[in-house]
Amino acid sequence: MAKIQLLLVDDHAVVRSGLRMLLENEAGFVILGEAGTGQQALDLADQLMPDVVIMDISLPDMSGIEVTRRLKQAHPKMAVVVLTIHEGEQYFFEMLQVGASAYVPKRAAPDDLITAIRAANCGEMYIYPSLARLLVNDFLARAGEGGEGGETATMNGLTPREQEVISLLADGRTNDEIARKLVISPHTVARHRENLMGKLGLHNRSELVKYAIRKGLINP
Repeated sequence: MAKIQLLLVDDHAVVRSGLRMLLENEAGFVILGEAGTGQQALDLADQLMPDVVIMDISLPDMSGIEVTRRLKQAHPKMAVVVLTIHEGEQYFFEMLQVGASAYVPKRAAPDDLITAIRAANCGEMYIYPSLARLLVNDFLARAGEGGEGGETATMNGLTPREQEVISLLADGRTNDEIARKLVISPHTVARHRENLMGKLGLHNRSELVKYAIRKGLINP
């Protein structure tokens, strides 16, 4: 099984050293390089093509938000896991908007970061539990103001199977986990997921979670 290739981006060498020590001891990971600035991160990402970039927000030359935006424009399939001291909603939502796949505070346990990396590498989203409430609160506020702005699809437009798939996706299950639970192939799950996103006009898992909460498919 191929190892997950990582690029570490943090302006503190001691933090990068600690991350390297932690992740190199974890089976299935390999660290391709380290960057202490945003420009170094962009250059190394182009050269090394990692699977996952572990990104700090506070960098000396540009914010991790801008670096992530440029990375996702240049390499849409490259996953970004945010690892930061910032837990305010401004940073959180901006990082999700530019394409981050996971958001983990530096106070989190090592297992949380490892889980986030594995989820991001599989194309899934991971949000640290204490931050997930920001997503729910944002959705509830928007719903109270009259809905999701442009969301016109209804549950009547989904088949029973699609309703099962969307509820499991919103609950954080991977394609493989959904396939096992529903006794279908991962390829079929991926096809359902693609069809759902197109049918509902959704673009990422955060929008899918909001939709599922609104329709009562999952409990906030």
